[in-house]
Amino acid sequence: MPSLLGIDSGLTVTKAVIFDIDGTPIAVARRRVTQFMPKVRHVERDMDELWIRTADAIAEAIRLSNRPASDIQAIAATAHGDGIYLLDKARKPLGRAMLSLDSRAGSIVEQWLKSPLADDTLTLTGQLPHVSAPSALLAWIKANEPERFAQIGHILSCKDWLRFCLTGVVGTDRTEASTSFTNVSTQDYSPDALKLFGVGEIIDALPPVSRSDEIVGYVTDSVAKRTGLSKGTAVVAGLHDVTASSLGAGGYADGIVAVIAGTYSINETLSSEPRVDRRWFCRNAIASGQWNNMSISPASSANYEWFLDKLCASEIASAEAAGRSIHALLAPEIEAAFNRPSSALFHPYLFGSPYGAEATASFFGLGGWHDRGDMLRAVLEGIAFNHKIHIDALSDGFSFDKVRLAGGVSRNPIVVQMFADVFGMPVTVTETDEAAAWGAALCAGAGLGVYADPESDPRDVGKIARTYYPEPARSADYRIRYDLFCDIAEAMTPLWPRIGNLAVQHSQD
Repeated sequence: MPSLLGIDSGLTVTKAVIFDIDGTPIAVARRRVTQFMPKVRHVERDMDELWIRTADAIAEAIRLSNRPASDIQAIAATAHGDGIYLLDKARKPLGRAMLSLDSRAGSIVEQWLKSPLADDTLTLTGQLPHVSAPSALLAWIKANEPERFAQIGHILSCKDWLRFCLTGVVGTDRTEASTSFTNVSTQDYSPDALKLFGVGEIIDALPPVSRSDEIVGYVTDSVAKRTGLSKGTAVVAGLHDVTASSLGAGGYADGIVAVIAGTYSINETLSSEPRVDRRWFCRNAIASGQWNNMSISPASSANYEWFLDKLCASEIASAEAAGRSIHALLAPEIEAAFNRPSSALFHPYLFGSPYGAEATASFFGLGGWHDRGDMLRAVLEGIAFNHKIHIDALSDGFSFDKVRLAGGVSRNPIVVQMFADVFGMPVTVTETDEAAAWGAALCAGAGLGVYADPESDPRDVGKIARTYYPEPARSADYRIRYDLFCDIAEAMTPLWPRIGNLAVQHSQD
């Protein structure tokens, strides 16, 4: 029976998911990928390790499917956007990849944002530069690692690296091409954009651009032997995971804001004209003549995962030993915390924020009577509050009255209800456990002609969706908490640089 393979590589886990062409997931396999943090604000991964782990996941998914690999008709990858994956002129990895959580270029971006360059880039590219954008990371490499900069042969994103590993073909798609260097009006590469950022000399290193659903290569013999895939299986260009997630969750449409509570706080709505503002990125959509408007920051569920890793290690071990999910184990504790008053607030800025790279995470309002459940509640509320900052920004430029939520937290009904209460809008979730991988698979199927286009989801989304409506009393309470959350952040803004200097001073001592 024909099937499709969607690869979804996040910042900590890479996954391979095989779907029937009706959208039913057949098999999923996951592998963790090591994150390296050799210095403050440096977040990296080994490119070869990423491919090895992804290949292992593909091989396991094929085994778990109990079907021949020849059933897989096409493959597409999606992965974390921004960051940078470099190849040298011999098409070999040029050092470790810099992930989208990397903020080493913070001082460069701060200088840009205080100069006329900010308005110039906003007008030309449809977005302000940010710390993990390819523009900022390339400028940092040029300034700090000039020998490495001179060796750059190809500038790729994460999913482009995986596509290259599968096919040996260098390239990208429309959504990924627009992360730094495209003209927002023409939607094509702009030499002037590279010049604005001081990296005009490497324009030839930008990869060729294809449609997300365009077949760009085929599985090579060596990859077939390594993974069990059939040699010659079609591979399409794939797409940025922000768009893949909203597509797979059924939220890729006008009048809807897609909220992806993953490592990043992702909030996206589609438009048929470019609309530019400092508070969002206006980037290429899948189709020509459409734009993805993304208001994002690296401040979502990564904070929850950090809390679990650092403060719930023994519970994680116990849950794994019992074959249980840590999330299920902690659910009663979290539910109890939501059902009692609490003054605890948390700013989820472990890896970045809407307030700039210098913002840091903090708990406020803690008392000796609070317990871990109260802290977990504060973390989850802080994540929702941060999403609301972005949704409020988008609402100034676009019309929408409903939210489509995806990401790990969408599996917990208590948390989804909290999101609806915080947003003051209906929030819909679908029974789509692997939304980004399914979004990639939709592109693979469209490339084959199985679907008319990537938006032609064969599922009856209405039958697999549940909508949560805001409760007026709780929404009113959350407006008070949200206003205080924002007021504290504004008050902290002049203090965050001083806090950051403590780490710099320590590293110099």
